[in-house]
Amino acid sequence: MSIREGWKGRFLEDFEVGDVYRHPLGRTITAADNAWFTLLTMNTNELHFNDHYSRRTEFNQQLVNSTLTLAIVVGLSVTDVSRNAVANLGWDNVKMPLPVFVGDTVYAESIVLATRASESRPYAGIVTVATQGLNQDGGVVITFERSMMVYRRGAPQLEGTFPEAEKPIERFGSE
Repeated sequence: MSIREGWKGRFLEDFEVGDVYRHPLGRTITAADNAWFTLLTMNTNELHFNDHYSRRTEFNQQLVNSTLTLAIVVGLSVTDVSRNAVANLGWDNVKMPLPVFVGDTVYAESIVLATRASESRPYAGIVTVATQGLNQDGGVVITFERSMMVYRRGAPQLEGTFPEAEKPIERFGSE
């Protein structure tokens, strides 16, 4: 029996300027997602949680909280872009060209803009990407640039993160 590692994400050495990652998952935003996030973050704009109020606006329905859209699109990109991030360093040029509504499904894709070794941390480097979030119709709902510090392959901080089982895994149940 051989142990096969699962996807561990990209390391600094895996990023090349110009590479585009179409992140594999989409996420449909529900009314509960929008209400909970809005109330959790103390956002008191009724456009995000009051149907009666929202129907009186030009949108005629609730808008998804824009910071929820940002959070979901960043989250969608993690598996490809920042699974091995040491830290986020910043988000720049955040734009929201189209509104997002409850029931919309959001997708994300990123392009690598820059990479470089860290001057202060030999086990890591800096990666900058541009990411855009798309709705189910392909409309761009958010764009931003994001910089993060990412581990190099073999960084000592990543060693031994999966615990050794007391006994090896085997078939469960009867044959």
